[in-house]
Amino acid sequence: MGGTAAAATVATMIAMGGAAAADLSAPPSLSPPPPLSPMRAAVERVVDGDTVRVRVAVWLDQELRVAVRLADVDAPELFRPGCPDEKAMGEAAKTFVEGFLRGREVTLHDIRHGKYAGRVAARVEADGRDLGAALRAAGLGAAPGEARWCPAPKS
Repeated sequence: MGGTAAAATVATMIAMGGAAAADLSAPPSLSPPPPLSPMRAAVERVVDGDTVRVRVAVWLDQELRVAVRLADVDAPELFRPGCPDEKAMGEAAKTFVEGFLRGREVTLHDIRHGKYAGRVAARVEADGRDLGAALRAAGLGAAPGEARWCPAPKS
């Protein structure tokens, strides 16, 4: 576009209220989208009792792979347990989750940013059953801050 044509384009934009010219000076900022729920996902692997890796179809021919932390549930630690009992319970929780999710598509509800980068938090359901509630019912999950996987120290 020649200089005269460019000037005419800018003049037209200014005549339209100036907003269009201002919009070209910087890219628009995007506001966060509303919570995306529910979303169907395929489980790729169970990381531990409260984290799974999933594949979610987000658009035509577009998939997202992401770690999902169960919302509002803590399971015993598998990778940095506080005691041998917690490690054993962490292994049991992972095995429980693998069985609960095996061969099933899951639905993610109430999706939100996770505590760590690259991870989201969500309620996870398989066949209409809530994984977090099932973990708690099995004694392998607790509300955040209420977990007591290791015996109290002897005084």
